Amino acid sequence: MNLIIRTWISTLLGISLIYGCSSDKGNVNLVNASADQISYNFHVRPILSDNCFACHGPDENKREAGLRLDMAESAFAALKENPGAHAIVPGKPADSEVVKRLETTDEPEMMPPPESNLKLTAEEVAIIKKWIKQGAEYQPHWAFVPPVKSDLPKVSDADWVQHDIDHFILARLDQLGLKPNPVADKMHLLKRLSIDLTGLPPGLELMQAYREDESPEATEKIIDRLLESPAFGERMAVLWMDISRYSDSYGYQDDNIRTQWPYRDWVIHAFNENMPYDQFITWQLAGDLLPDPSKEQILATAFNRNHKYTEEGGVIPEEYRVEYNVDKTNTFSKAILGMTVECAQCHDHKYDPISQENYFQMYAFFNNTPEKGYEGDVSISKPAKHPIMWVEHDDLDG
Repeated sequence: MNLIIRTWISTLLGISLIYGCSSDKGNVNLVNASADQISYNFHVRPILSDNCFACHGPDENKREAGLRLDMAESAFAALKENPGAHAIVPGKPADSEVVKRLETTDEPEMMPPPESNLKLTAEEVAIIKKWIKQGAEYQPHWAFVPPVKSDLPKVSDADWVQHDIDHFILARLDQLGLKPNPVADKMHLLKRLSIDLTGLPPGLELMQAYREDESPEATEKIIDRLLESPAFGERMAVLWMDISRYSDSYGYQDDNIRTQWPYRDWVIHAFNENMPYDQFITWQLAGDLLPDPSKEQILATAFNRNHKYTEEGGVIPEEYRVEYNVDKTNTFSKAILGMTVECAQCHDHKYDPISQENYFQMYAFFNNTPEKGYEGDVSISKPAKHPIMWVEHDDLDG
């Protein structure tokens, strides 16, 4: 079985396990200040982003007191309005102005200010203090950090572990005071696998085959059968259709029909063929720019053109051409980079390290797309806009 698919299945089942576990504690917090090591990206950055970055983040135009809390060099520097103080003093929460402002009851000194209607919980303050005590180590934005293989954490019951990922699941359960549920019987497991992989409950023939197979490889064989089902590609494509903003109509006011279905079928085909991710993305972003591109590679670039089209009379074509390219830029950032950048269309991003200049440098790539902003109103609507690629019956046999 494909290693990536195997890991994905294990992760899905592990998540289901965590949320279906029994607890010895009545009150469990998912972000726990008792964690051995506080992570800036996982624990601290979300707190600062929600409560502090609007005034003390990347947006220079909105920054107060010249203080940035999203960068170590600024957070550790002497405060402009009080050179004898520092917002964060690594290893010394009691000397850190951030902690003093979070804990004070003096309203003029409180942060966030009372008029902002923002207030950190006691647990969030504890996380900030523990992070500072541990050295206040900043990390790059998570979307720019290459994944690294972690050491397996110690767990309370090594006999329960069957796969490497189980170490991480059980370690988290131990931290939250939860115990794993009993092992699911075969029919429950088959139902979970079938719905996860195909979006459908298992058929009677599949249930019978799995029930009668007593071999150690029974589960792996049934997973392979589910992966070979055409429904697997359809199930996987559902999420990508949402990400790529697929639609069978143009949107906007008239919302007339369009023939975008060949792209949908290509995505399903790509998943069923287990196309490598780098190829899957490359074809969609720039399949037409590859050497001697095939029709399939050009078809994949419909990803760039799944945006809405206007068929309203009297619009300004250039306005909508720009709107379409903005949509391409924003979709690329969310689908491929894993972050939202549209804030930077109007100003430097308030929460993420994306400047307005960065945004339009990326926009410039999509601004080369050869399409029009307007091709006529709904009275002369056609099911495709220029440039058009025709799909013939012979193409479907390839």
